[in-house]
Amino acid sequence: HLGVESWVINDRHGATTENAKRYIDFAAANHIEAVMFEGWNEGWENWGGTQNFDYTRPYADFNLQEIARYAREKGIEIIGHHETGGNIPNYENQLDKAYQWYADLGIHSVKTGYAGGLPAGHNHHGQYNVRHYRNVVKTAAKYHTTLDVHEPIKDTGIRRTYPNMMTREGARGMEWNAWSTGNPPSHHELLPFTRLLSGPMDYTPGIFDILYERAKHSPFRKKWNSMDSKGCRVNTTLAKQIANWVVIYSPLQMAADMIENYEGHPAFQFFRDFDADCDWSEALAGEPGEFVVIVRKAKDKYFLGATTNEEARTTDIKLDFLEKGKTYKATIYADGANADWETNPTSYEILEKTVTTDDTLSIRMAKGGGQAITFIPLEK
Repeated sequence: HLGVESWVINDRHGATTENAKRYIDFAAANHIEAVMFEGWNEGWENWGGTQNFDYTRPYADFNLQEIARYAREKGIEIIGHHETGGNIPNYENQLDKAYQWYADLGIHSVKTGYAGGLPAGHNHHGQYNVRHYRNVVKTAAKYHTTLDVHEPIKDTGIRRTYPNMMTREGARGMEWNAWSTGNPPSHHELLPFTRLLSGPMDYTPGIFDILYERAKHSPFRKKWNSMDSKGCRVNTTLAKQIANWVVIYSPLQMAADMIENYEGHPAFQFFRDFDADCDWSEALAGEPGEFVVIVRKAKDKYFLGATTNEEARTTDIKLDFLEKGKTYKATIYADGANADWETNPTSYEILEKTVTTDDTLSIRMAKGGGQAITFIPLEK
């Protein structure tokens, strides 16, 4: 979306064997379980016309067999990708073959996409698509595959019957910021009270290059839309991006920026420590569209995320959710003293404290900002 890489084979093609191995190496070095590849299969060259993807034919510069072998060697999973462009009949004609092919390669997670109009003018949430989604989730279950669905139908409770329906988009996600003036700061304080009530959301948070500065100055950057003229950027502070990994719940949580923006960045330690597979969650404070504070527990660790809208605010949070009798190291990823989502979004600080269930933390958030905290138990 930044114009640095492309979906199709050219001098900027992103999904290449070489690039895949580079991302797998990064994942292995940073305690990340899996890597997702998009733009790997034939059909992207027709984007904007009649989409006719082939789900078992990689581009010539993407050797999936070799990539799968390399990923297994490094202990990293692969998340497959099926974009349909809305061409439902083409996808359904290949469903069994495509999921069997992935399963044979050891790939048991797939992200699907439906960007585009549906055949015969069908409504995206009508019966035509409802039946299709049921067909896809049943086929995926047959091959022991979990799904992350973009441009989905609304949540209906299907996860209780088919728990392999792991997460879905279903609201204006991160990529919206690359096409327009973007999602306003208050967007992230509405989602927990609206969309997220129905189930997990794949928002793809965690963008560290808030102003796209690295992308704008990349020697590979070529405009594909009017991003620059629209003033596209991410409308948060860096600390809020980190907090959104906790606030916007998904059991499959993405580090969605380019790895160049994470390498060597002290704040990326949060994602290394983060465990999205939470066992327990609680909303501690908040008002729709204004602010929200949520804590989640995964194994013996706790993760807290707090975010605010365009207003700066401070809120005191009791730590009585922590286990009694234990002492925790709290690592706090906070907005810098002069942070502001409009004027100084990348200012942040990392603080450490020793805390127990008897303590209270004062959480300060800049305009459009936030705070993320890891609580890791200390050995006695």
